[in-house]
Amino acid sequence: MKKLILIFSSTFFMCALQAQQKSSGKLQSMKFKSLENKKVTVYTTAQCTEQRISQSESLEFKDFAQPLETDVCVFVDPTKTFQTVVGIGGAITDAAAETFAKLPKESQQEFLKAYYDLKDGIGYTLGRTNINSCDFSSGSYTYVADGDKELKTFSIAHDQQYRIPMIKQAMAAAGGRLNLFASPWSPPAWMKDNNNMLQGGKLLPQYRQTWANYYVQFIKAYEKEGVPVWGLSVQNEPMAKQRWESCIFTAEDERDFIKQYLGPTLQKQGMGGKKLIAWDHNRDLMYQRARVVLDDPDAAKFVWGIGFHWYETWTGGPMQFENVKRVHETFPDKNLIFTEGCIEKFSLERINDWALGEKYGRSLVNDFNNGTVAWCDWNILLDEKGGPNHVGNYCFAPIHADTRTGKLMYTSEYYYLGHFSKFVRPGAKRIVSLSNRDQLLTTAFINQDGKVAIVVMNPTGNKISYKLCLEGKGAEAISLPHSISTILIQ
Repeated sequence: MKKLILIFSSTFFMCALQAQQKSSGKLQSMKFKSLENKKVTVYTTAQCTEQRISQSESLEFKDFAQPLETDVCVFVDPTKTFQTVVGIGGAITDAAAETFAKLPKESQQEFLKAYYDLKDGIGYTLGRTNINSCDFSSGSYTYVADGDKELKTFSIAHDQQYRIPMIKQAMAAAGGRLNLFASPWSPPAWMKDNNNMLQGGKLLPQYRQTWANYYVQFIKAYEKEGVPVWGLSVQNEPMAKQRWESCIFTAEDERDFIKQYLGPTLQKQGMGGKKLIAWDHNRDLMYQRARVVLDDPDAAKFVWGIGFHWYETWTGGPMQFENVKRVHETFPDKNLIFTEGCIEKFSLERINDWALGEKYGRSLVNDFNNGTVAWCDWNILLDEKGGPNHVGNYCFAPIHADTRTGKLMYTSEYYYLGHFSKFVRPGAKRIVSLSNRDQLLTTAFINQDGKVAIVVMNPTGNKISYKLCLEGKGAEAISLPHSISTILIQ
C-alpha cells in the first residue's frame, strides 16, 4: 500500500450541531450571492493516479447561458435548499477498539488524525456503537447477570477496557464533539423466547419494561464515563435471524415497544431529547416499517427518524434508493439516517480494489439526494483478517490495520467517504445538483459559512469533459476515469 498522500485546503468552519436550522431559518451566510470574486478549487481522488483528495485544478467561470444538447453538463443551483446535514462518520465497535489497542502509539495517532482531524484528515462528526455484543465482538456478552430483572448488576466494565477509551480519544481528535448513537443487536438471552442471543428469537413480553430500562442504564453509564450519547436505535436489523446476535421485531412489535415502553421510559428519565431511530435495517422494507410506526401518532411522537442499511443487495439486485425517496416524501418531518453499510467477504487480496470505494460513492450521492440527513459507515477499523468477529463474518472497512506490523492500510472507501465528510459539514444544506448524462453522479451542499461543495463522481472507465453550470455561467472541468471530485466554491 502506497503511503497516504493527502493535500488539503485550509481549515473549514466547524459548526456546532445545535445551530442546525430548518429551511425557513437559514443563516444569512448560507445564501449564495454570486460567483464574483469566488475561488473554485477541485479536489480529486482517481484510480491509477496518486491523487487522493488532492487539489487537482482551479476552475474559471465564463458566460454560458444556454447549453446545447451536445454539451455534457452538471447544473448547480445554490438558491434551492433541502435537508440539513447532521453528520457523517463510522462505527466504533468492539472489533475496531480491540484492533486499535494492538497498534503502536504512532499508528494510533495517525488513525485518529486520518478520521477525525478536519485539516489533515476527513473530519468525522458522527459515530455508532453497540449495546451488548454484536458479531464484531470477540465473544457474546451482556452488562447484567442472568435473571437480573431489576438490573442491579448492570456494569459496562467490559467496554471500559477497549471501546470507551477509544471513543474518548476519537472525541478528543474531533475537537471534543462526536455525535454517538448506540444500537442493540440482542437483549440478554434470558429475556428472549429462544434463550439465546444468537439466531433471532423475540423479546419476551414480561421483559419489555426491563429492556427499556436497559437502554437508560446504558446511556447513564456511558455518560458517567464522559461519553455523551446523542441517539439510539431500537434494534439493529429487526427482521434478520442471524447466526450472530439478533432479535426479531415486527413493525407492530417495534411500534408498540416504542409507544408503550421505550419512548415513555426515555421521557421519564429526562432523555426525551435523545434521537430515537426506528427500523435500522435495509432499504427494501423501510417504507413498510416507516408507515406502521409513523402512522401511529403515539409512537411517532417519540421517533426522530428512520435508519437504514444497504444490504438489500443480498437478493442480487441493486441498492433500492427509490425506497429512501418514498419514505422522505411521505414523512418529510422525520429524519433519514444511513446507519450501516460495509462490503462483506473480506479478502486481503482485494484491499486495493477500486470498486470498494465506488459502492460508497454511489450510495452517498443517492442517499443524500433522496433526503438523508446523516450517513454512518460500519466498522471504522478492522484487522488484516477483516475482524475480529466471533462468528467469522469478516468484512471490509475503510482502514485496516496489519496487527503484525502495526501499519495502516487505506482502502478507496476512506477517500470516497472523505469527499463528503471533509467538505460537507454539520449544518450544511443540500442544494440542487444534477447531470444531463447518467455517467456522472452528483450532489451538492452549501455549508453554514457559505462554502459550496459539489461532488461529481465518474464510475466509468472514460475521461469525461463537462461544463459546471451555475448562475448562467459555465466552467470547463474534467472528470477522470473511476474518480470522485469535490468542487469547493468559496
